[in-house]
Amino acid sequence: MTTAAPSNSQAPQLVRAIGRWSMVALTVNSILGSGIFLLPSVVAGLAGRMSPAAVLLAGIAMAVIIGCYAEVASQFTETGGHYIYVRHALGRFAGLQVGWMNLLSRLTACAASANLLVISLAQFWPQAGAPWPRFAVMSLLVGTLGVANYRGVASGMRLSNVSAVAKLVPLVVVCAVGLTYLAVHGATAVQAAGGGVDAWLKAMLLLFFAYGGYEVALNPMGEAKDPRRDAVFALFVALVVVTFIYTALQLIVVAALPDAAHSERPLADVARVMMGPAGAALVSVGALISVYGYLSANFLTVPRGTYALAERGDFPAAFAAIHPRFRTPHLSIVAIAIAVWAFALFGSFAWNVTLSAVARLFYYVAVCATVPVLRRRQPQAALFRLPGGPALPVLGIAICLALLTRVDFSKSLILLAVSATATVNWLLVRGRGTIARGGAHEYS
Repeated sequence: MTTAAPSNSQAPQLVRAIGRWSMVALTVNSILGSGIFLLPSVVAGLAGRMSPAAVLLAGIAMAVIIGCYAEVASQFTETGGHYIYVRHALGRFAGLQVGWMNLLSRLTACAASANLLVISLAQFWPQAGAPWPRFAVMSLLVGTLGVANYRGVASGMRLSNVSAVAKLVPLVVVCAVGLTYLAVHGATAVQAAGGGVDAWLKAMLLLFFAYGGYEVALNPMGEAKDPRRDAVFALFVALVVVTFIYTALQLIVVAALPDAAHSERPLADVARVMMGPAGAALVSVGALISVYGYLSANFLTVPRGTYALAERGDFPAAFAAIHPRFRTPHLSIVAIAIAVWAFALFGSFAWNVTLSAVARLFYYVAVCATVPVLRRRQPQAALFRLPGGPALPVLGIAICLALLTRVDFSKSLILLAVSATATVNWLLVRGRGTIARGGAHEYS
């Protein structure tokens, strides 16, 4: 269990301003991004008419991982998320590996979403994909989000809350209209049967990208009002909401859209089938809002990850600086904004998605492994405890390892480079302590 050490410092502190439902909105925002608008066609190509079952199965598999996160998160109150969980349970080296993999995953996921925003904007402004308009859109997008989060966690949370509601509205409308359409007309499209075990595992790997992202919502727990309880609540509420939406949309796509596997904009295309051009426009607007909300959530959460690394002496101290007026890790926010901008401009959507999906499997394994370690070290600390003893953490590790067998690592050499960088980082800092800061936490 974590306790706050007495403060002897007058340095600016983070502010606990994130409530329970804001945490839910942040978690939903961190999951719902670019994947749902493009992946239904890819999953349909891999699993065919059984792809809705694949989406549901992926949600159930992710529930195992989320359960592990919930148990571990219920023992911590600090900023940093899985980096501090793994660092405390498995040591500084493992913590740094997770910290760097998380940074790679978030930067590439945000960059993929920014690229999707440009693709969606082209529905209304065909020139959006040209070099200079694309540069301008990326710069304006990153700049406005960076400024909003630089100026305070409250403004960042307001942006996250509004965008979470705004992105859910068009998706819920498509779900309601689509399920009603299927109830009246039945399935009007015939899909292929799909591939075998290999194709299903590839589909699961991509779906783990679509279901992932919730973990970054645990980064700003140092700014949550009741982090140990609210983290558990937000994780499971968000999973239920997202699993329903994903499964319903996949069912609608394969049942109502002819040749769903080859659609470039499956949700827009199926909305056009059911609601005409207005439906396609609604989904395109929804995609823009969804990506913007996803990025707003990540601009709030990802800098708290680099802040936590710096606070514990694992990154340069500048990343732990807190703005005296806005009480935000302002230098971390600026650094993350610049990095996202660069990844978005110079990397493609597919490249960024692949890197993000693979990187997160490594730290999912690490967090599942922390569960039995923390149970042994601090058996009374968890406010939430997974049933079944060690069975679910072991199952979570097995799921991730099975998905890693589908990865073509020859196309993911950057993962090795990131791991090597984390190792060098560890060699440079292993003798350092944490930054002395009021409100820092120690373990009892």
